Amino acid sequence: MTTGVHWQQRVGNQRDWIWRGWQTRYTYIRSAQNQQKTIPLILLHGFGASIGHWRHNLEVLAGHHSVYALDMLGFGASEKASVNYSIELWVEQVYDFWKAFIRQPVILVGNSSGSLISLAAAAAHPEMVRGIVMMSLPDPALEQEAIPALLRPILMPIITTIKKLVASPIVLKPVFHVVRQPGVLRRWASLAYANPEAITDELIEILAGPPQDRGSARAFSALFKAAMGVNFSPSVKTVLPTLTIPMLLIWGQKDRFIPPLLAKQFAQYNEKLQLLNLEDVGHCPHDESPEQVNQAILDWINHCLDDSQQLVTFQVETVE
Repeated sequence: MTTGVHWQQRVGNQRDWIWRGWQTRYTYIRSAQNQQKTIPLILLHGFGASIGHWRHNLEVLAGHHSVYALDMLGFGASEKASVNYSIELWVEQVYDFWKAFIRQPVILVGNSSGSLISLAAAAAHPEMVRGIVMMSLPDPALEQEAIPALLRPILMPIITTIKKLVASPIVLKPVFHVVRQPGVLRRWASLAYANPEAITDELIEILAGPPQDRGSARAFSALFKAAMGVNFSPSVKTVLPTLTIPMLLIWGQKDRFIPPLLAKQFAQYNEKLQLLNLEDVGHCPHDESPEQVNQAILDWINHCLDDSQQLVTFQVETVE
């Protein structure tokens, strides 16, 4: 993973695209292979990340497929808009991007919230999605399910009120100026990653740059509100069983943010969902163990998605 080339030079051809009046950033690397016979990929980052988080994946995957990556609105080099963020908003960003630049079925590859966006996009726009790869899939709806049914009418309004207070700009703006500091981001990364060696100066540069942009404090408040589930988010339990496309779920067994035990639970919702557990890997498998993840994605595509779009059995097991 170590290289002397700056990450900006390893993430393809970056361009700006105006979406609904907002400036957004995307990148692409077109495959040298026959594009009529290969499936394009769209990479969707997680909360707080950006295109740079795919710096170890873009070039490798582009050796076999045309690859695109987006900075979701509010993140990376995209505009820090003060809007009501939601999974649905980002799904529409992906869909409109696809209509503008690709217009053929793709495979969505997401990490964390990017996984949830991929799942929701596949359900909302089936003509766009041929398969999805999800890494560390969150489900905000599980919080409510964890509360006994008899207590929900009492506790949920209290919990919602607390969330709104915590997510208010008065509280979050001072917090934002602290959490965007490189030292704080490095400590956050130490929770997200199982391997300390993966927390490089380059990674911190990628994480620390966007929060310095104009409007970042206001956007942070809106994004934090969305991340806490104050805005509606789709339920994995509801959406996952409805999909009929091939799906791969990759999960680091040392993920401290989302319990790895959820992976087996999610796998029970849909027989087309195939599970790959990675030992000694945390919340961001594609960045912490890119060689394993890149090869796993390419192998899964090769075995599960042939030219006739038929599902072929592909067994994946825990990698140690």
